[in-house]
Amino acid sequence: MLMAISRTPYRVSFFGGGTDYPPWYRQHGGAVLSMAIDKYCYIGAGFLPPFFGIRHRVIWSHIETVASAAEIQHPAVRVGLEYCGFDDSQGMELFHQGDLPARSGIGSSSSFAVGLINSLSVMKGKRLDAKALALGAIDLEQNKLKEAVGCQDQIASAYGGFNIVRFERDDSFTVTPLGLSDGRRQEFESWLMLFYTGSSRLSSDYAKRLIRNLDSNARHMQQMHEMVDEGAALLHAGKLEEFGKLLHKGWTLKRALANGTSNSAIDRVYDDALRAGAIGGKLLGAGGTGFMVFVVPPDRQPAVAAALSDLMTVPISVDFTGSTIVYDRQEMLAAGSTPR
Repeated sequence: MLMAISRTPYRVSFFGGGTDYPPWYRQHGGAVLSMAIDKYCYIGAGFLPPFFGIRHRVIWSHIETVASAAEIQHPAVRVGLEYCGFDDSQGMELFHQGDLPARSGIGSSSSFAVGLINSLSVMKGKRLDAKALALGAIDLEQNKLKEAVGCQDQIASAYGGFNIVRFERDDSFTVTPLGLSDGRRQEFESWLMLFYTGSSRLSSDYAKRLIRNLDSNARHMQQMHEMVDEGAALLHAGKLEEFGKLLHKGWTLKRALANGTSNSAIDRVYDDALRAGAIGGKLLGAGGTGFMVFVVPPDRQPAVAAALSDLMTVPISVDFTGSTIVYDRQEMLAAGSTPR
């Protein structure tokens, strides 16, 4: 059976979140500072032989066996198959596996969309570059699925790296690698602590509230936009403590944007981390629950880990590969090798 498997990174966003929503950047422009991380979403796609009495099989947190694509319950798969040019004339099998849980603020839905398009495109005999993958995932999520999502996650997952992404009023974007030296980047990575608080919310619900409040929050949004370049300059200068303080300021601003950004449990985690030695941090993603990232000097990290001992910690570093095809049986056959 011909098969392609994509590997697509999740992301951690530091500054500028919210300015990547079209209703904002089409009027004001936008920018984010974010990094793809070395934790991944895997999407496998293959043709399903006609021997099983079904047309399509989709394996995610459920196992779906259906007679037509219209019956598929996973919305991104159901719509994504049609988007990539597949119909019921050819049976398809798809599976998903993730290093981190969905609905947890690390851009999982966009990573899924990017990886899905990547794998399905290879099954069509096409190799897409990072820009095409990002644009395809944005179109799939915003226009086909009608999700209230921004544009930064799809770009981070498609491109990989540690970048400033700028959004222009005409819907174009530019991706500029931060360009830290290896030593400075590794030092910054050593100051990061990522904690999992749980996941149970749909980010689009929060995003709709955020979008409704954009005009009334214009001053805060502009400040968050300006923090992108300020944060990048602090990293280049090696001023990690000041970066942590700026992240704290950004979290304070973000909490004021919409109801549901935080809650008493998240506030308690945040306050406990700061009392134990963290300089600053934020809840990732749409708000309410999920992963939290903190900037913590290495000598204070044992105390922070002890203060948050009921939470799971996840070591992270920058991913520079973006969405890649890690297995292409068709290509291996053409090259004369024997796929496993």
